[in-house]
Amino acid sequence: MKKLVLVVLTIATTVYTSAQTPTKDSAKSVNEVVTADNVEWGWLNPLRGDKSPAAGKLWGDRTKNEPAGFLVKFKKGFSSPPHIHNITYRGVVIQGLLHNDDEKAEKQWLPAGSYWQQPAGEAHITSADGNENMAFLDIQEGPYLVKPTSEAFDNGERPINVDKTNLVWLNANDIEWVSEKSNVETAFLWGSHEENQLRATLLKLPAGFNGSIKNLSTNFRAVVISGGLMLQFSKKDAKNELQPGSYFGAEENATSIISTDRETVVYIRSNGLFKITI
Repeated sequence: MKKLVLVVLTIATTVYTSAQTPTKDSAKSVNEVVTADNVEWGWLNPLRGDKSPAAGKLWGDRTKNEPAGFLVKFKKGFSSPPHIHNITYRGVVIQGLLHNDDEKAEKQWLPAGSYWQQPAGEAHITSADGNENMAFLDIQEGPYLVKPTSEAFDNGERPINVDKTNLVWLNANDIEWVSEKSNVETAFLWGSHEENQLRATLLKLPAGFNGSIKNLSTNFRAVVISGGLMLQFSKKDAKNELQPGSYFGAEENATSIISTDRETVVYIRSNGLFKITI
């Protein structure tokens, strides 16, 4: 049965990871925390002011040529004009309902926990339909710019919309780097699992989880998508309460001590392996 599950994983990963941009993040991550209530907010597209979605910095600088992670908030009923971006981005819905597709496409409302990929140069619109709407966006290069559709181009990548119900989850029995006692599940989103290659996964921690994540690579960044967790980098440190939209980074070989009181999903982006223990 394990072999069968691994075959399914290979197929799903191939579908989600077509045509990646940079395969490594050269910036070394450090032990840091940005809680949801301490996010620094501005406008995603400053030229449009309050007609633009709000953007909140988690790491990096989306206005420069470097990897960055940030939150985006959309008002109910928001719908952008058709446009393109100069770079590819990947997103996970944290709250509400979002649609991202060609302007003539029927609405496919993605609920919280869903994933999408928007290729550089591809014309599209973005719409929101929840009372409150928020997503996390991940870019591997920058700056993140909005351009008119007259500048559209085909960079070889293709858009992806994955409703949360279509994610493929594996449990600890199928993954060697997760303790079999932990009841942790994971869904692979994009990237390569070759040595030291950039990748992203969703990690589902059960209610009552008490354990740790040890980062084994130069770059490890995590964003809480749903639920919530308590985090310490050592037992001597104060605990950080991380609600959806919060971020923490970890330096190489650092251990993040984590506990949950409800099921929690975390987006993890790393340059290599990490190990989960209880």
